[in-house]
Amino acid sequence: MDDLRDKYIQLISDAGDEAALEALRVQAVGKKGEISLKMRELGKMTAEERQVMGPKLNALKDEINSALAARKASLADAALEERLKGEWLDVTLPARPRRAGMIHPISQVREEISAIFAEMGFAVAEGPQIDNDWYNFDALNIPGHHPARAEMDTFYMHRDEGDDRPPHVLRTHTSPVQIRSMEKQGAPIRIIAPGRVYRADYDQTHTPMFHQIEGLAIDRDISMANLKWCLEEFAAAFFEVDEVEVRFRASHFPFTEPSAEIDFRCSWVGGQLRLGEGDDWLEAGGCGMVHPKVLQNSGVDPEEWQGFAFGLGIDRLAMLKYGIPDLRAFFDSDLRWLRHYGFSALEQPTLHGGLSR
Repeated sequence: MDDLRDKYIQLISDAGDEAALEALRVQAVGKKGEISLKMRELGKMTAEERQVMGPKLNALKDEINSALAARKASLADAALEERLKGEWLDVTLPARPRRAGMIHPISQVREEISAIFAEMGFAVAEGPQIDNDWYNFDALNIPGHHPARAEMDTFYMHRDEGDDRPPHVLRTHTSPVQIRSMEKQGAPIRIIAPGRVYRADYDQTHTPMFHQIEGLAIDRDISMANLKWCLEEFAAAFFEVDEVEVRFRASHFPFTEPSAEIDFRCSWVGGQLRLGEGDDWLEAGGCGMVHPKVLQNSGVDPEEWQGFAFGLGIDRLAMLKYGIPDLRAFFDSDLRWLRHYGFSALEQPTLHGGLSR
């Protein structure tokens, strides 16, 4: 057995790759290997011979297996060493120029709007993007037969058969945030609610997901005059001009009464929009005095409190202010587009320091 041991130890030491090593394993300790065949001969021996030869054969088998494992590890280390030599990188080379991150126009405009309304005393409120139809529709005085509640316009969440819980939707506006805020805080209240909203629409000026900001102010003596002043101050500050005239056009929304469409005075010169001058009007959003039923559904007494609400599209405002022609580009994740339209991450928009620099 010493000759057998010396033979395989030398062959294992000389093996140049894992394939040769595997062949040696089969030859020595495989089912028909030399050492395995020797162990089968134990059955033909006497009990005294087995007591002597059995431990020796087991020790030989263990020694060969250990030698095989050690050689396999050695070959693996050598292969890794060669690979590392081939993939070696000189870390003393100059680094790539560091590029500062850019703020997306949507994020920039949201911060600009928040800064403007913060100066007017509005707090920022947030709520869930998936809400039940009570907050998204019923509490806002939107009846069950209203077209906005149809599945062709609203994304409804899946419900298992027999589930009798209220249906949930991807919110179609941030108005549910107003309801939740009034439930939690009561009146008086002054908030804006920016965030993502979802509707089943997709073209150059519409996407299934877009961004909206709504404002709410509830107190005892608030009127449409306060609303008009608030929107005029916002428009002038946002578009960074001295004054913007706001026009109300009578309209209808289930959650406000009276209701109005918001128009900003503007002109188009050479395809460029100019706010605050000219004879044209730019449609900007909707507004009105909060409907008494909405106040009542929110736990606010309409006999004691009243107020206004308005809604504006953040994406549309960004397109108008920064000359972005296609809404779909906001969501294409194109770094070239972002480097062109993006903003410095270190510049926080403020009314005193400038909204956009």
